[in-house]
Amino acid sequence: MKSIIQATLLMAFVLSPAMAAERLDDYASQWPIELSGEGPWYRLEVPMALHFAARYGDLRDLRVFNGAGQPLAYALTPGQAPSQDSLRQHQVRWFPVHAGAGEGLAVSNLRVQRSSSGTLIEVLDEANEQMPATRLRGWVLDASAIDDELVQLQLNWVGGEDGFQRFSIEASDDLQHWQAWGSGQLARLSFADERIEQRQVELPGRTARYLRLLWQSPQQAPQLTEVQLSSRRREQALAPLVWSQPLVASVSPDGQYQWQLPLALPIERLRLALEQENSLVPLRVSGRGDNQSAWRSLTSGLLYRLPENGQELRQDELQLPGWSVRQLRVQVDQRGGGLGSAAPSLQVAVRASQLVFLLRGEPPYHLAVGRTGAQSAALPLNTLIPGYQPQRLAQLGQARIELQAEVLQPPGEVVAQDWRRWGLWAVLLAGVGLLALMALSLLRRSQ
Repeated sequence: MKSIIQATLLMAFVLSPAMAAERLDDYASQWPIELSGEGPWYRLEVPMALHFAARYGDLRDLRVFNGAGQPLAYALTPGQAPSQDSLRQHQVRWFPVHAGAGEGLAVSNLRVQRSSSGTLIEVLDEANEQMPATRLRGWVLDASAIDDELVQLQLNWVGGEDGFQRFSIEASDDLQHWQAWGSGQLARLSFADERIEQRQVELPGRTARYLRLLWQSPQQAPQLTEVQLSSRRREQALAPLVWSQPLVASVSPDGQYQWQLPLALPIERLRLALEQENSLVPLRVSGRGDNQSAWRSLTSGLLYRLPENGQELRQDELQLPGWSVRQLRVQVDQRGGGLGSAAPSLQVAVRASQLVFLLRGEPPYHLAVGRTGAQSAALPLNTLIPGYQPQRLAQLGQARIELQAEVLQPPGEVVAQDWRRWGLWAVLLAGVGLLALMALSLLRRSQ
């Protein structure tokens, strides 16, 4: 009995790697990869034809193989769009910092009162009461309501002599530990009836709840009348769209237009061809995942192709909510004149994706999709590229595949190469069944 158990476990151990191994021939669609630039990492813009050829909308069945048939490590990442920096101006509160007449460059201790949200209420001097504060040394600025990076400081003041003023800039999040942020310089120069002012100071582009300005030359700070901080928020734009080739509609008996995609995809936008001039098309768009599901309204709108002042105004696109759909239906309000007698063509778009893979082994290299039951083998991008930084993506080598034509229907299932896998499973299950029968027989004998 023990030997049977050992044999069955050994068979399972030996067969499992064979069942887990993947081969290029297991995938219905394959394309040779062309490489350019410096490796070993390469990136490829995923075309819509590849989405159409896949079995799954999330591309879990995508693989990259080398010339020896070995799968390569890869990652899928959203397509790159340039980030956008937006600047915002904030009026902030300021609080004085005094020093005693005999303290030189030292600043007296401070006692700070804050609200429960961290906003400054008051900054009090704890210097000796017999030595009243006689010199305004600087200001504490309350930036606790600003979450973004601080990039510029703008001051306005009264009093003080014309000329240059230099001060140090320190930052803190708790008003106890201060970090140097460099120095700033203001200027107010007058000659005859002309005046030159320098009121802006650049900041290092970091976050802080509080700033402390201490005047160095002169050591007497001016009276501030306005303080404005500028912050920068870096917003990553949405990935660009990748469009399909035109898809021809089928017309239902009730005059509705329908399109069948090879698989369900998160469609972000559609473009309907308006072949005739002076077209005005009110319509409603619906979608569903399969033939058994109910239609869901996606959007409605007005498309047109109209003349104005010798030019043509064209609106032939509609934004969709990005739901995963396989079938699309357009219902046209015929009061606008319709779309003509010919079935219209439609283009759909999804957010672009990029494939990044690590080159290993010898060419030729192939990209493959189209395997039912496949599980994702994608790695996180920071695992595939240790120490990854977003700006590095644009520096990777380029890869491309040559697509002869748009794939409008999924290719047939690859079943000829699966007989070996099913056979291995059958042998393993037979061994497990034999083990169960032997255990049952021994149990009956013991009773």
